[in-house]
Amino acid sequence: MDIRAALRMGISRLREAHVASYTLAAEMLLLHALQRNRAWLYAHPEESINSQDLESFLSLITRRSKGEPTQYLTGKQEFWSLEFEVTPDVLIPRPETEHVMEVALDRLALRELRAGRPQKTNGDGFLVADIGTGSGCLAVALAAELQGATIFATDISPAALAVARRNAGRHSVANRIHFLESDLSHPIKMDFSALSGSHRTAGQSPPSNISGVSAFDLVVSNPPYIARRDASTLATEVRDFEPAMSLYGGEEGYELYSSLIALAAFHLKPGGIFVSELGHASLPAVEPLLDSRDWTSVGVTNDLAGIPRVIAAERLPKK
Repeated sequence: MDIRAALRMGISRLREAHVASYTLAAEMLLLHALQRNRAWLYAHPEESINSQDLESFLSLITRRSKGEPTQYLTGKQEFWSLEFEVTPDVLIPRPETEHVMEVALDRLALRELRAGRPQKTNGDGFLVADIGTGSGCLAVALAAELQGATIFATDISPAALAVARRNAGRHSVANRIHFLESDLSHPIKMDFSALSGSHRTAGQSPPSNISGVSAFDLVVSNPPYIARRDASTLATEVRDFEPAMSLYGGEEGYELYSSLIALAAFHLKPGGIFVSELGHASLPAVEPLLDSRDWTSVGVTNDLAGIPRVIAAERLPKK
């Protein structure tokens, strides 16, 4: 069997199983089985596929037909033009979460402009927190963009933190990211020794502003925000394969935001920025949580579908 015939077979089986984007999924799985890129695939449609690679490909097609996400089968997903390892221990990064990156970087640039500094910043001296880091996509992408920043990335899952550490190493930013096992009920332990020992730079010292808890310039999060009562409406690949602790934010879906916003208020310095992804229809419950003396400049950003996707605010001085 040649490459073209194998691909057609895979597409047909995924179509029959009503898999979304079945052509793209079949291509990605064939590329993974062959360990080739798309350019090679379409330049060699008549090349024979050996029995071992064909068996591997058809096994992947069967698993995808049963709902297992393509990203878990290939072990990777792109985010912010960076390739991330993903496993069933972490949520698959979505394009919508890139809006968190956009808003965070725009807010930081505006803050620099107001302070009379260059609008483009490398984050020199900044402290950043990513709450519920999962695969580490936000923490790693921010570390790549803000090359002078020190980042704390927390998650309740040790398995997720292991994936995030590998992604930080993959993109050569592990020496600036502290990975901490923590939940929303505990302040971030600002301990410089928490930096992964295997990637720590010899003789590296803590940033000068690391001594106080209210020292962060930016807190970002993509918290669990799906309502448990809506679980039955989710696609099979989400409901049955992605980690429940990363999906569900309570019966209504927005229960974790109160703790998240309180934690951000505790850690942000005056003028520090909070940016969080929003769940579908969660804005009416979340926005009032930022209507207090702790916050100003509250703003909401819609995604490409017009759905409120990101909420952001600036920390006022503590009273």
